[in-house]
Amino acid sequence: MKSGERTKRICPICGREYTAVPATSRIDNVTPICPECGARQGLESMGVKRKEQDEILEIINRYYDMKKA
Repeated sequence: MKSGERTKRICPICGREYTAVPATSRIDNVTPICPECGARQGLESMGVKRKEQDEILEIINRYYDMKKA
């Protein structure tokens, strides 16, 4: 692999491909998952409902999209 290339992975939870640094699943503390599913698991552990999770992740994704541009 060349320097700067990112490894493509498939998240076992959502099934999406991602290249970002993986999160570690809170379910088994071993399995690498996509950062979005990692954030969801963290938010769930704090009792945040799915609708609010969606809103938070939308803001996070918008921020990262702005940084890429």
